Amino acid sequence: MQEFWFYIQLGLQHVLDVNAYDHILFLSALALPFTFKSWKNVLILATVFTITHCLALVLSVYEIILIEASWIEFLIPVTILCTAIYNLMDREVQKGTKTIWFHALATGFFGLIHGFGFSNYFKMMIMGTDEKLGPLFGFAAGIEISQVVIVLLVLVLAYVIQTMFHVKQSLFVVVGSILIMLITLPLLYQTFPF
Repeated sequence: MQEFWFYIQLGLQHVLDVNAYDHILFLSALALPFTFKSWKNVLILATVFTITHCLALVLSVYEIILIEASWIEFLIPVTILCTAIYNLMDREVQKGTKTIWFHALATGFFGLIHGFGFSNYFKMMIMGTDEKLGPLFGFAAGIEISQVVIVLLVLVLAYVIQTMFHVKQSLFVVVGSILIMLITLPLLYQTFPF
């Protein structure tokens, strides 16, 4: 049980690490268009991300699929940028008048990319242990908990800004998405594989 808790903490640290803020940026971009009224949609997207993230870890840990790290490091900021751009383009998701299936598919694909991004480090963490499934479940639980925390913080921030300062949701989403894009552009430049 103590080892399981260690991997939960590892999952928490992985997502909440300020120095590795790509996860925080992605989750912020993902949650930005939503409010507490649509919390179920946000929870679905965060869970889809967790499942595909962990699926990528399983595929990599068991060496079913191996992808060059430089491409993954570049694709991670691409996923953040794409999510922010999608927020600017698709107003129907914000209003709750459109299903989130496309959003969920894209989130699942992006979860795979983010999972492969962490797989090398995770493989080093479990090197020398025969048991791989327990650490993966613990890590997945830590990721899900930390993602819920980040999503809740974004929803609370949205509520405070939109309610106390009377900012329209559409403006909040536009400004937030543009800020995320501006933070992400240097990451794209730094990780460009050529």
